[in-house]
Amino acid sequence: MQAACFHQHGGPDVIQIADLPEPAPGPGEVLVRVRAAALNRLDKWVRDGWPGLKLTLPHITGSDAAGVVAAVGAGVAEWQPGDRVAVNANVGCGVCAACAAGQDNLCERWQLMGETRAGLAAEQVAVPARQLVRVPDEVSLEQAAAAGLVYQTAWHSLITRGGLRAGESVLVVGAAGGVNTAAIQIAKLAGATVYVVGSEARKLALAQALGADVLIDRSQVDWGKEIFKLTGRRGVDVVVDNVGAATLMTSLRAARKGGRILTVGNTSGPKFEFDNRFMFARHLSLIGSTMSTRAEYAAVMGLVFAGRLRPVIDSVRPLAEARAAHAQLERGDVLGKLVLSL
Repeated sequence: MQAACFHQHGGPDVIQIADLPEPAPGPGEVLVRVRAAALNRLDKWVRDGWPGLKLTLPHITGSDAAGVVAAVGAGVAEWQPGDRVAVNANVGCGVCAACAAGQDNLCERWQLMGETRAGLAAEQVAVPARQLVRVPDEVSLEQAAAAGLVYQTAWHSLITRGGLRAGESVLVVGAAGGVNTAAIQIAKLAGATVYVVGSEARKLALAQALGADVLIDRSQVDWGKEIFKLTGRRGVDVVVDNVGAATLMTSLRAARKGGRILTVGNTSGPKFEFDNRFMFARHLSLIGSTMSTRAEYAAVMGLVFAGRLRPVIDSVRPLAEARAAHAQLERGDVLGKLVLSL
């Protein structure tokens, strides 16, 4: 079978399409014929590598996929060949205390397809049956693939960890990335007023189309001061900041007293300093999270399938163009998600 993979860490040029052995479903597993696989910023970080990351090479990239069931392993009764499915890449062991409590994203042996184990940008993948959700016929497999990782991540961060409530205000730092486009829509669905900071007009136009109430072009104004002015010197209840080093101090200043700053990533770098006085003097909470539980994944994908949340797809490319897609992701020239068609 063909798969997008790399044999060594590096830039987009290490991505290649290789013929790899076809997997077979073991007990409790399902073999999925992948039709669409989506890229995430995570794919760049894994491809680049970091100290302590140990992968079996070649490593198949990708943490989002949807397709059709090709075969089922022993003990699987809930799926049949031909079923249309999306894959939840966030894998708990199913037996530890966290998994038993329904908190599988806190699993003691947690793994993520595409990061700590082989990914999903391959013609066929064998995955645990419990990691699948059914995709309705009226929903495209490209949409299903584009939704998974970013929507479960944004939902767990905003709703579960952040405790977002109707009537609150949310500032999303960044207008066009996958998690942020999901966060804008989830915040609006929850009944919040949404402010968005973006770097250019086309990205802000996308945010507005997704429901953002107030747009701030950071190329034109100091966005921290602008938020302070727009909120009557109060600040916002919640800040979604997945940029990190370049923006965190401004995000702290933008939050009201007792506000929450949510983070699931650090596109500008993982290490930074901040003035702790803003934390304790303003009673702020800095809240981190990653992925979601399987129950939350099923819930948010249900909202996607019902049309209440809309995945944003930048473009769909054939698998053969995986390297070019990685290069586009590296440049940051993306509105929403890049999807590979298989």
